[in-house]
Amino acid sequence: MNLSGLFQSAAENVVFVLEFLGIIAALFLVAVLLEKLEQKRSGTKGAIFTTRKMAMVGMLSALSTALMLLEIPVFFAPFFYKLDFSELPILIGTFAFGPAAGVMMEFIKILLKLFIKSTSTMFVGELANFAVGCSFILPASAIYLFKKTRKNAVIACIVGTLTMTVFGTAFNAVYLLPAFAKLFHMPMEQILAMGAEVNPLMTEGSVMSFVAVCVGPLNLLKGAADSLVTLLIYKPLSPILKTGLPRNTAAKIAKKN
Repeated sequence: MNLSGLFQSAAENVVFVLEFLGIIAALFLVAVLLEKLEQKRSGTKGAIFTTRKMAMVGMLSALSTALMLLEIPVFFAPFFYKLDFSELPILIGTFAFGPAAGVMMEFIKILLKLFIKSTSTMFVGELANFAVGCSFILPASAIYLFKKTRKNAVIACIVGTLTMTVFGTAFNAVYLLPAFAKLFHMPMEQILAMGAEVNPLMTEGSVMSFVAVCVGPLNLLKGAADSLVTLLIYKPLSPILKTGLPRNTAAKIAKKN
């Protein structure tokens, strides 16, 4: 690559990173506004982040990063799409501590991953993981935040999974795939051919077909698995996360006070 081309590539990457940071800031603002609305509705006051909450955010983010590094290839998508369960601890933490904590955990997860492994996709993969992860935990936490019942938790997980599936599919088609092709100077046709090679259900040369049969099922599988495990273990874990005490001990202390 000549000097001119090198500068152009660097400039494109800087613009992409700035767009990434803008998305992070916007989603964090939405999460904070949701929590402020809940405080106003319930008549409660207090800091969104406490010392204990920040400690748990750090711990769950580290666990999420470890799970993010354990990627599982899937037979129906090209090699650069892999299944991971990094949203599981974040969804649990978001139910416990609210949407702002959830977005922060998504961000810390990406930072830790970049520190450990750097980026192999010029931040395209990291942006995808962050944005799609937030499209899962934000709707789910918004529903659960305003009414914390078992039934609402189930509804929250279903809505979060469906939102992530639809958003992730559309986001890949409209933004991520074109960005990936541009940053790596790779023809879109070449990327689509990779999908057609591994998934016979795909219509060759069609972006919408690519995301429908490769990206959509991946997000649906991930959301369903994370939701199921969360619904099974959240209630026993919740008092430990919030107070550090087993559920029966925490209940006894609350009753005495």
